Amino acid sequence: MSLPNNALVLVADGRKMLFLRNHGDANHLDLRTEMHDERADAKASDMGTDGPGTQAQSGGYGRPAVEQTDYHQQAEDRWASDAADELNRRVLAHDFESLAIIAPPKLLGELRKHLRKEVERRVVCTINKEMSGCPTPDIEALIVSETAPTEPADI
Repeated sequence: MSLPNNALVLVADGRKMLFLRNHGDANHLDLRTEMHDERADAKASDMGTDGPGTQAQSGGYGRPAVEQTDYHQQAEDRWASDAADELNRRVLAHDFESLAIIAPPKLLGELRKHLRKEVERRVVCTINKEMSGCPTPDIEALIVSETAPTEPADI
């Protein structure tokens, strides 16, 4: 399915969130930036100071330890939740009828956990790819290539 006029496009990764609006039509995309948000990437030492803990074992060999918390992953998960909150807010305000989402697979999975059913019904295109640092023409070309109808094979 192609991307209709006034469709919203979310391009996100663990640090950036970019909302674009299609001012063109389904045959000729004209994406324009509507909102951009970026978080600073903190150092791991700023996020947590404790090392991994240890846990007593009743017997056997090996190193008893509790896995260290991945603060970067927690921050990315919160970022995905924030992006979903923005989409949920916009759908309740009737801001869009069609939505395309471009995000890396891990972030896309986390984002889907937080989306309302109303948002999910409006998703016309989902692309598992990192594109947040790419220029708008590259994003347009990717959407066109992913939404182009496939031709039946000659038998």
